[in-house]
Amino acid sequence: MISPELKSSLPSTEDLPCSDDTPVDNEDQNLLPNLLLFVLTGIWFDRMDWYFGVDMAVYHTTGISPKVPVVPDGFLSLGVERRKGGKSRRSYAVWEENEVVPIVALEMVSHKPGGEYDEKMSIYAGLGVLYYIIYNPEFWRRDRHQPFEAYKLMDGQYRQQIGEPYWMPEVGLGMGRSGQLIGGIQQEVLMWYDESGNIYPLPDAVAGEMRQQLRVERERADRLAEYLRSQGIDPDNLPES
Repeated sequence: MISPELKSSLPSTEDLPCSDDTPVDNEDQNLLPNLLLFVLTGIWFDRMDWYFGVDMAVYHTTGISPKVPVVPDGFLSLGVERRKGGKSRRSYAVWEENEVVPIVALEMVSHKPGGEYDEKMSIYAGLGVLYYIIYNPEFWRRDRHQPFEAYKLMDGQYRQQIGEPYWMPEVGLGMGRSGQLIGGIQQEVLMWYDESGNIYPLPDAVAGEMRQQLRVERERADRLAEYLRSQGIDPDNLPES
């Protein structure tokens, strides 16, 4: 529990960056979490007590500084407003959300490992995220792991769970892999499942929304790449942070 004195001294999300501005190195890092968001909007269309963030900074007081966020590829929080104060969130600060931490965090492993199996796992455990999902479809052999791994926080430590799709009773949803036709291309994606292991289908309306979202993400990535090049930085060969 954050003391009133500490809470009053913490910065506002209005003053904090919305992400770490690190460009993704493949489009699936935006596509797949956004797909989960759009499908969830259909599943829980009548609920206003949840929020699913994509590539959004999560600020907390369990790390080295409340100004240093962790940025999941996707995260789900329950018991919070869908639109905070009727507005879109710029970032997610636990102290502005009645101390509600995400219940699910999703990380997707890409060409350059980003600490998904160690550093970020430790951060999420300290924060108290109940479920941690790691999706590693291409480099799981390199990393000596499985393509889809689900972890549950137990006694302060993550313990790998078995079964796919993996059912999360506290969430009321399961998650697992599925082959879907997205934009005319058959590919493996992450999807939501019910308790019986039945997939929640991809609504027809999602296709148009996804195309628009991908256009926005590509434009943002292109602008960032242009800016980096103007600063003499190769966006395809970024230094380790």
